[in-house]
Amino acid sequence: MSTERITDDLKRLLSLLPASVRQALEQNDHSDQLLEVVLDLGRLPEARYPGRSLALGDRCLERNDLQEVVDRLGQFGADNRAGIERTLHRISAIRNRRGDVVGLTCRVGRAVFGTVAMVRDLLDSEQSLLLMGRPGVGKTTALREIARVLADDLGKRVVVIDTSNEIAGDGDIPHPAIGRARRMQVARPELQHQVMIEAVENHMPEVIVIDEIGTELEAQAARTIAERGVILVATAHGNALSNLIKNPTLCDLVGGIESVTLGDEEARRRRSQKTVLERAAEPTFPIAIEMHSRHRWAVHDDVARTVDLLLRGQSPRPQERELKDDGSVRLVDADVPKPPRGPQRRPALAVVPLPNPEATPARESQPIEVETGEGADSGPFRVFCCGFSRQRLEEAVRCHQWPVQAVDDLSSADVLLSVRQGLGRHPDLRRRAREAEVPILVIKSDTLPQVERALERLLSRRSRPEDRPQPMAAASEQGRADALAALEECRLAVEQVVMPEGRPVELLPRSEVVLQMQADLVARYRLRSDVYGPSDQRRLRVFPP
Repeated sequence: MSTERITDDLKRLLSLLPASVRQALEQNDHSDQLLEVVLDLGRLPEARYPGRSLALGDRCLERNDLQEVVDRLGQFGADNRAGIERTLHRISAIRNRRGDVVGLTCRVGRAVFGTVAMVRDLLDSEQSLLLMGRPGVGKTTALREIARVLADDLGKRVVVIDTSNEIAGDGDIPHPAIGRARRMQVARPELQHQVMIEAVENHMPEVIVIDEIGTELEAQAARTIAERGVILVATAHGNALSNLIKNPTLCDLVGGIESVTLGDEEARRRRSQKTVLERAAEPTFPIAIEMHSRHRWAVHDDVARTVDLLLRGQSPRPQERELKDDGSVRLVDADVPKPPRGPQRRPALAVVPLPNPEATPARESQPIEVETGEGADSGPFRVFCCGFSRQRLEEAVRCHQWPVQAVDDLSSADVLLSVRQGLGRHPDLRRRAREAEVPILVIKSDTLPQVERALERLLSRRSRPEDRPQPMAAASEQGRADALAALEECRLAVEQVVMPEGRPVELLPRSEVVLQMQADLVARYRLRSDVYGPSDQRRLRVFPP
């Protein structure tokens, strides 16, 4: 595999600069790393390199120094940018209130060959590609190389929409860095969306390359082009997909975000608020790349799934790629968990199961969290209250004559019963409960029905012999029975609800192994499924065809 090659025509840029600035730069041995030269009226000229800046000379710039550079350049565009014909360099002007140039930013443009190896396999997929990253990370450079490979190596009809002549250079003849790709220039930046549509209607491209989609009109034009079957390769403002989701102007690039009001049953099933954010449509760009540096990129090969995960508060797992010195690409495992810094005591976790609905009175269903442990099997059941008064607990006990006793010492309790905000106000209680291996049961509120329901569950679990520790063989047999029950639940949901009625169904929480078995069963019906919920309440949702 070929290594990275760079061409920059740096001498043509240096020839425009004042003589003192040019001499100082020619004496520097790091010209291959030069990013830009900053010329400001009344200040020392400055050369910027990755991570550092260097003053050039000891004389401040005067008005005639800036005017000499402007005279050599020629006309600036409406976006205050100018270029050097058939080069990739860009000169941007800063003006005062009268319109006079008082500062220049001379940015070095380079054609870099070899970086396309990072996404070469994605170009064969013929799906639209979005590049994101902070300024100066190399988005436009990568865009230029992708256009060349698509046009020359893959034989595609490629049209580059070049708003500021930054992709294919200044002048009427495009820079060789884009290969056989055609270039359409944009007269004014605010007309970029019109030129995008014009390219599709007049020139029959297979691929359109765009730099810096930044307005709502441009985002809408990109969706229109994608819906016509044309492949898009573009860059957008934002360091990551999470930035685009929060950007109301550009969120349509990743499918758009809408507010949805759920019914009471669905909100309880999701354990969320009734008003949630969901993806409104399919993304304009099915593949997105976050450019962390010039040689390290994160690839999201399924943008729709990534956006859904982010909206649910979960963390996506993009594929990290790194370009090595020899031109090869190395996959970086970014998801390896870090080992604990010191010895940690980790008690075994257990979940209090739901009571048999046929054996308990029906009450209002509310979310309940459970953490660790088992209670004693003799004497009164000792409960430590957190976040609500023990009088509420004693009231429930008196009504039902339950063998339950409220205690003030956590170490002597069989369970810690808390409202949802209680442990948040007393974080040390959670730590002490885990150290003492006391289970924690969290209820939504301190109402009497909630306290009664929690005690019913605890006493039901304590009194059932099947919940007590079993021999290894019996536990293994129970695991197989649970797996068969889970698969039967999945089959009935698919055959009785999902397929005949066209409604999604969310199954009961299961272990990771059982969830995978259920997902495989759903796939045999050629249906789609996904996993929802926190780590201790992971469950499968089956979607209709």
